Amino acid sequence: MSKAFLIYGHYNDKSFNAAIKDTFIETATKHGHTVDCVDLYKENFNPVFAGEKPDETVLNHRKRIEDSDTIVLVAPIWNFRMPAILEGWIDKVLAPPWAFTFKKLFGNYGYPIGNLKGKKAIVFCTYGSPQFAIRTFFLNMPTKRLRRGVFNICGITDVVYKRFFAVPFVSEKKRKKYLEDVKNTASKL
Repeated sequence: MSKAFLIYGHYNDKSFNAAIKDTFIETATKHGHTVDCVDLYKENFNPVFAGEKPDETVLNHRKRIEDSDTIVLVAPIWNFRMPAILEGWIDKVLAPPWAFTFKKLFGNYGYPIGNLKGKKAIVFCTYGSPQFAIRTFFLNMPTKRLRRGVFNICGITDVVYKRFFAVPFVSEKKRKKYLEDVKNTASKL
């Protein structure tokens, strides 16, 4: 059985993101997995990074990641990125030199060496926009950024990215289908 560290980034406990979080935890637990959940809004996580050394909260989250097999993010996409509280969490927790370092090649050139190899990432994101718009006009920017610009740099290459489009406008039947996808993903943790 595996252990997941889930980072939840939505302020509303009645949101569809909350349903995703609750469904994931319930299903994973039912299948014998352990889920350690951080609710960034309830914990009043300070997302502002101003060059300071990691505080106790950041060190605690890093330790919990070290003790986990999978990092799970649950959040909406607003303006083609996750909410500022979760983006700040990424900046503070998945930061060098803990999550990755750089190997210098020459001059200003180098490449990242991820320190979180062997871990898996699962990202559940909701969109207000339809899939066609995100894929066609905006070239899957959030997906590429999180996969390549965050997780791959940290050494995590096993990234499952689940996107649920037009959430405010879809039927209850479609939302249930979305949650079945969450259950399926959680059962394979």
